[in-house]
Amino acid sequence: MIGNLTVLRSVYKPIYSRCVRQLSVALAYGSPDTLSHKVRDFIDQKADLCKPSSVHICDGSSEEADMLADVLIQNGTFKKLTKYENCYLARTDPRDVARVESKTLICTPEQSEAIPTPGPGIEGTLGKWQHPDVMKQQLHERFNGCMEGRTMYVMPFSMGPVGSPLSKIGIQLTDSPYTVASMRVMTRMGAEVAHALGNQDFIKCLHSVGYPLSGGRRDVPWPCNPDKTVITHFPQDNEIISFGSGYGGNSLLGKKCFALRLGSILAKNEGWLAEHMLILGITNPAGVKKYIAAAFPSACGKTNLAMMRPTLPGWKVECVGDDIAWMRFDSNGVLRAINPENGFFGVAPGTSYATNPQAMETIKSNTVFTNVAETSDGGVFWEGLEDEVDLSGVSVTSWLGQENWTKESGKPSSHPNSRFCTPSGQCPVIDPAWEEPAGVPISAILFGGRRPTTMPLVMEALNWNHGVYMGAAMRSEATAAAEHGGKVIMHDPFAMRPFFGYNFGEYLKHWLSFGKQDDLKLPQIFHVNWFRKEGGKFIWPGFGENSRVLEWIFDRVDGSDNGEVTPIGLLPKEGSINTEGLGPIDMDTLSSVNKEEWLAECDAIQKYLNEQLPHDTPKEVQQELDNLRSRLSSMS
Repeated sequence: MIGNLTVLRSVYKPIYSRCVRQLSVALAYGSPDTLSHKVRDFIDQKADLCKPSSVHICDGSSEEADMLADVLIQNGTFKKLTKYENCYLARTDPRDVARVESKTLICTPEQSEAIPTPGPGIEGTLGKWQHPDVMKQQLHERFNGCMEGRTMYVMPFSMGPVGSPLSKIGIQLTDSPYTVASMRVMTRMGAEVAHALGNQDFIKCLHSVGYPLSGGRRDVPWPCNPDKTVITHFPQDNEIISFGSGYGGNSLLGKKCFALRLGSILAKNEGWLAEHMLILGITNPAGVKKYIAAAFPSACGKTNLAMMRPTLPGWKVECVGDDIAWMRFDSNGVLRAINPENGFFGVAPGTSYATNPQAMETIKSNTVFTNVAETSDGGVFWEGLEDEVDLSGVSVTSWLGQENWTKESGKPSSHPNSRFCTPSGQCPVIDPAWEEPAGVPISAILFGGRRPTTMPLVMEALNWNHGVYMGAAMRSEATAAAEHGGKVIMHDPFAMRPFFGYNFGEYLKHWLSFGKQDDLKLPQIFHVNWFRKEGGKFIWPGFGENSRVLEWIFDRVDGSDNGEVTPIGLLPKEGSINTEGLGPIDMDTLSSVNKEEWLAECDAIQKYLNEQLPHDTPKEVQQELDNLRSRLSSMS
């Protein structure tokens, strides 16, 4: 497959002879002397099972990246986008387009370690479980010979800045050059990481597209095996094993699999937090800077907030990360956060200069686009760019390969989950401290969701336990399955519902435990909602105007007396949110507390807790819900 990359094996034979002799696997590229004995043993074991024709040890160099791009072009996986610098388009098999929650499993000896036990007759929604022995047998059947005719790529990668005390290292083995190209963007990957690892333990990651080239089978541009796809996590072994999918979080195992699922388990065991949160730095006109972490479900403007262009004069927002935060209290009791990723893996549709100009500038070079439409002049197109991309004189080919696509074609030009994979360092508003090994100090944590009613624009938790309850009670409007029709409000606690690595009840107890430690400087916790509606229209303008809400939060953290206590939390005092220049805004509705709606909200949360974790709800969370109901019942 990559014969054009072959390196003389004799150069490496003295060091690598044991592995080569045992497996008779050709060394296609790389330097084995960068790998420890533990890593070589891992390669030995998995190569013996998967039976690749060659091994490629990734060094993370630009020369390697260029060679892999050439291979992907030759395979038909990549097409070079001539309109931009070093950008490529990939189109997947239409059956392999997103994360597969139903086939994503946590494998522990006891089911209760992985997921809560739901109430009788209730389907659990907080993860899937399988016994390790059962799953390993199924995986052995899948992986036996799965890489025949292919190259096994060895990727040493660091989640977080190399050498940071908050970072973790993994080794991923894969037969997908697309995955290597993407992981090179999303993580720090290569020889430097292998050197930093030394002979320490690491997170073991094994991935295969499940499409061996044996018996004369011909390759395809996007090999995959959807019928046998499975993404598995073995916490006791610190191992992630994924089969059958080449796309996104199913194959980039450093992302959700490592950074959140296994990451949350490591965090619990080691006393820190691994969260589905953006991190931003906000600086006021006086030059004072604070950092905020925020958890939002999908379609709630997370990346837009992380890269916001404030409308308030003199204010500045800079991005540390748009998706994942690893946070640990330092020796002074300050919560410090790193972005464990090295790139942005953003949803393309809806991204535009109108919604996120910083992202649009970021993706102009060194970017892999997947499942977006292509223009005949070598550019890209997706829904949301209609007013920004001039299509006169050019034709559009949809993600499904339909030539001369138009809006009248009956199908979208790009898949709704189409993506751009682009380096964080290219972002025009990347924070100067985004790779600070010690992390950045977090002053506030935001939870939020897309709520057309009930939830105010912003509220502050009364205390830490109340803030944990807010996270547990997160709900957001999402498009329902076709058979339900319309919109529904879905539970998505901490925006982590698909990403918990262990029992959600224990996760809540872990969060609550920090409130019991007197030596910690706990961040203040808030809930925001940009999506309140009146008469079917959004009341709040959102986007850059959200800086006005961040200003209020900034001042609250600074000790400003700009909030008033209500039954649901602290709300902005009248006039404390700067609306100058906005025109008429119904701030009364945005800060209203409707007793009946909030009591119904309490009922919905109670029902959720009773159904999803009847035996695992911490008493502190139940107490916060009871207290909220009591305060609401006392309203006139």
